[in-house]
Amino acid sequence: MRAVISKSEIESEVAKRFATAFNLQEKQPGAVVSTGIPEVDSLTGGLPRGAITEIFGAASSGRTSFMISALAYATTHEEVCALIDTNDNLDPASAAEAGLNLEQLLWVRCAANIEHAFKATDLLLQGGGFGIVVLDIGDLVGTEARRIISSWWYRFRRVVENTPTTLLVIAEDSCVRSCASLALKLNREVDVWSSASQTSDPDILDPLSLVTPHPITNNPTHSNLFRSIQLQITRQKPVHLGVGEAQFRARAI
Repeated sequence: MRAVISKSEIESEVAKRFATAFNLQEKQPGAVVSTGIPEVDSLTGGLPRGAITEIFGAASSGRTSFMISALAYATTHEEVCALIDTNDNLDPASAAEAGLNLEQLLWVRCAANIEHAFKATDLLLQGGGFGIVVLDIGDLVGTEARRIISSWWYRFRRVVENTPTTLLVIAEDSCVRSCASLALKLNREVDVWSSASQTSDPDILDPLSLVTPHPITNNPTHSNLFRSIQLQITRQKPVHLGVGEAQFRARAI
């Protein structure tokens, strides 16, 4: 005689053996790497690993200072990084003075060849082992950057996900779009620096000091360089956080 097993008995046995497979797994917070600028980290939480972060803004908006700051922090915290320098803009001497450890940086110069820059980025991401990979196309006109075929960004997003690498794209205008998990738009306000030396006569005021109280410092830091920067933050999936906009003035002590 063949035994008849009820549906409830089958469900009970399956649940007993494979109960953990049906439990909802709590999503772990994504790993991040610091930007090296506390004011920015407090707003963004850091640069997400395994994802693309896009930094864009006009010339002199602070995007290069942002890039150097992130690379300086990473290379001085046992991370190996790579910079794909499309237009050969990096000044190693000033970058080293800003704290970047050049021995931990792979610098790829592309002599304004955008195709070589993208192929180099793809090879480095495929190879792995980098904390931050920067693709600097900041000198590419915004209209040209937006013509970059979206399949490149989708490819980079697939390659970098589930890895400890942050892909940082520096551009004049937003071009990565929805493939970026984090997008930071930088705008610089007009900033007038006060004179380093003030007159000794209390009745004679330095006209510059009437405009802004910021003194010139002998040792500018990344926070100093980001004085009067307006930062607009946009987050996309898989980073489930909100959209924010903030303006800050950072002073070095």
